[in-house]
Amino acid sequence: MTTFFTPATPDALPTAAANLFEPELIRRYDKSGPRYTSYPTAVQFHDEFGEAQYHVAAPRSNEAGGPLSLYVHIPFCDTVCYYCACNKVVTKDRGRAQPYVDDVVRELALQAPLFDTGRPVDQLHWGGGTPTFLSDDQMREIMQATGRHFELKTDDTGEYSIEIDPREADAHTIAVLRELGFNRISLGVQDFDPTVQKAVNRIQSIAETRTVIDAARAEAFHGVSLDLIYGLPFQSRDSFMRTLDTVIEMAPDRLSIFNYAHLPTRFKPQRRIDTDDLPTSAEKLAILGGSIERLQEAGYVLIGMDHFARPDDPLAIAQSNGTLHRNFQGYSTHAECDMVAVGVSSISQVGDAFSQNTKDLIAYHEAVSAGRLPIERGYVLTPEDHIRRFVIVSLISHFRLDFAAVTRRFGIDVPSHFADALAQLQPMAADGLVRLSPNSVDVLPRGRLLIRNICMAFDEYLNPEGLQRFSRVI
Repeated sequence: MTTFFTPATPDALPTAAANLFEPELIRRYDKSGPRYTSYPTAVQFHDEFGEAQYHVAAPRSNEAGGPLSLYVHIPFCDTVCYYCACNKVVTKDRGRAQPYVDDVVRELALQAPLFDTGRPVDQLHWGGGTPTFLSDDQMREIMQATGRHFELKTDDTGEYSIEIDPREADAHTIAVLRELGFNRISLGVQDFDPTVQKAVNRIQSIAETRTVIDAARAEAFHGVSLDLIYGLPFQSRDSFMRTLDTVIEMAPDRLSIFNYAHLPTRFKPQRRIDTDDLPTSAEKLAILGGSIERLQEAGYVLIGMDHFARPDDPLAIAQSNGTLHRNFQGYSTHAECDMVAVGVSSISQVGDAFSQNTKDLIAYHEAVSAGRLPIERGYVLTPEDHIRRFVIVSLISHFRLDFAAVTRRFGIDVPSHFADALAQLQPMAADGLVRLSPNSVDVLPRGRLLIRNICMAFDEYLNPEGLQRFSRVI
């Protein structure tokens, strides 16, 4: 049996205080790859999976039992942000919302009988689009229907979150959301620089954002998360640091700083962005490096890739105690939950299967009106998929792969089973991204930003021709 490991010598490895950001190293590893909100990724989903296969997967979820996670997708937006790659319907016609609300209520009624009663909803998330495109009454209607069909928690102990566009919310909206049971909000900011905002068609003032954050704190929300994007038109390190300083003053519990993936051939709104206006690769690296330094100085912990949190935030605590998980909502503290998703394009993870609803509003309406689940495609995991998913989730969530844990769970010898993958990690070990020992793979500080590269070594579906489907790592 071939052994792949790097001796843990002081000269070969960086210390715990090693710089996370090394531009030349990142340039060499900056290629396209999955974000691993699932494994296998959605690229493997196929249209031979439909409603019948979902009805087979749900009983297996009930056999495992445990709590549920619910996701509701609201696709409507009042205006289009040019960088956006989400599934959305851009319209100023608010009349389009009620028929969709009716359809979501129908789908909730179709989903609920598939799952045993008594399974509490530990996690609930509304995403979009812009969920607050809906009126107060429409949001109440969906939440009331959810409570009729699923066991929502009424003691405020669940993690119930919603994505907020501060331009579509005020203090009254936040009070309504708290009344409905939401206790966490995620706000899109992207950048406060006026020139950048104009270039991406998202004009959003600092005052609007502060109003929503202040209202959330006044209503005793458990947490506030802000999303930023680097790599947008006209951004520079100096301009982005000004935005970041303003954000840090707002003291969010969590921060995400996403890399803008310019894929105009796939996402039509991005065609309105002039490629010549985008920052150079060197400037993007300077923005990223400055952001990491500034956030660490402010006391934030790098959770993984582009997510940061305060040390006392549940995400940071879950990472430290080994319970952090990753799913279609990103990093999560609810590894034990199967995810039931409703609405157009939403993705469920039930039992040993992934499923995705149709992305078309008309097809969605026709399916639920006929009493059918609107599933368009999906995937059933193989035994090998389960092994590799465990490995990738371990690495991307905890920055460590314990070979003994894999052996206990799956009965395999890791060094022999993953000989090819461990061989791919050898150059990364030489570059100080990982430490390979006979018993584990440990991601070192400078490897955390490049965790996607490390995970890719264990992905048996990747091929060079398919990498262009994904965003770049940095």
